[in-house]
Amino acid sequence: MRENLLPFDGETSYLPGYFAPPEADSLFDELNDGLNWSQETARLFGRQIPLPRLTAWYGPTNYTYSGVTHPARPFSPPIQHVCQSIEPVASGLNCVLANLYRDGRDSVAPHSDDEALWGDRATIVSVSFGAARSFVLRHKRSGESVRVELEHGSVLIMSGDTQNCWFHAIPKTRRVVGRRINLTFRHLVGLPV
Repeated sequence: MRENLLPFDGETSYLPGYFAPPEADSLFDELNDGLNWSQETARLFGRQIPLPRLTAWYGPTNYTYSGVTHPARPFSPPIQHVCQSIEPVASGLNCVLANLYRDGRDSVAPHSDDEALWGDRATIVSVSFGAARSFVLRHKRSGESVRVELEHGSVLIMSGDTQNCWFHAIPKTRRVVGRRINLTFRHLVGLPV
């Protein structure tokens, strides 16, 4: 049984060192050099603003969020390897949004992955390679927060009511930090596993 980091309304567990350092180092290099990274923009106050990170989508169908459509693309060999490696802790994952945080200025604002395409009680498996970054969960009603440092080679699993009841974010930091790659695996409902 994994420890739940959340005090109520969801399940989130953290597995540091899931990938041993040599394997994590190798996967970081393969993902950094081999994914189709793109700089997305979002419309904010009538202007197109670059999002503060690079992304890449791999899955069996197109995926649209924040007005950006990502075309369907099969898993690359390193993504397939990571997905197979995390099968013991989360199975049935068929897509991944990869995020590249280039430095401490790159971030993701508080949000929930609560779209219908992930199902009522979505499981999101977040795999981190590279520089450690703080990950913050904040309860939607109470405002209570939980913070965990996502280390190189770690796995974070959000499931149950987490997406319905909590926001999560990677805040900006003034600390000098290197590049971080985050793979957020999910299961698109209605598609084969």
